[in-house]
Amino acid sequence: MKLPQICFLLLVSFPIMAQNLMEERIWKVSSRKKSIFLDSGVFHYNSDLKSSSIKGVRGSAVDGRGYERVVIDFTTPSIPKVYGHISAKDNKVNIDFFDTSVATTQPQLSNSKFVKSIDFINVDGKTTTMQLTSKDKASFDVFYLENPGRLVIDIR
Repeated sequence: MKLPQICFLLLVSFPIMAQNLMEERIWKVSSRKKSIFLDSGVFHYNSDLKSSSIKGVRGSAVDGRGYERVVIDFTTPSIPKVYGHISAKDNKVNIDFFDTSVATTQPQLSNSKFVKSIDFINVDGKTTTMQLTSKDKASFDVFYLENPGRLVIDIR
């Protein structure tokens, strides 16, 4: 295959893989739990933090609640700038943490009812992407807490 043909195929295939924001629900992450669970959409939080670090991930499940909670702990009093996408088709939540690093050992959850895996990818030395893969179809409620900064993801 020649170079022009390869370039054409790449240009045609990129729109297929891109998010269509016109079809996605977009919301700003709040500091309060709203108990509105969504199975798809885009969420964001704008922060003035210049540097942050993820120090851990922890989870909990209480039988009576009907959901599992995943908490991402930060070393700063608030959370960094966040952009996330929930994909019902892929059973994944991808979250970009801007100006954020992660420890050399990747935090993992054990004995999770809903979470299959959590992976951290350092994109460019300044941005860390977290990919949470659920075992089955799930819906999510995302909010944050301060002092210390925590991003909370409730899954059901």
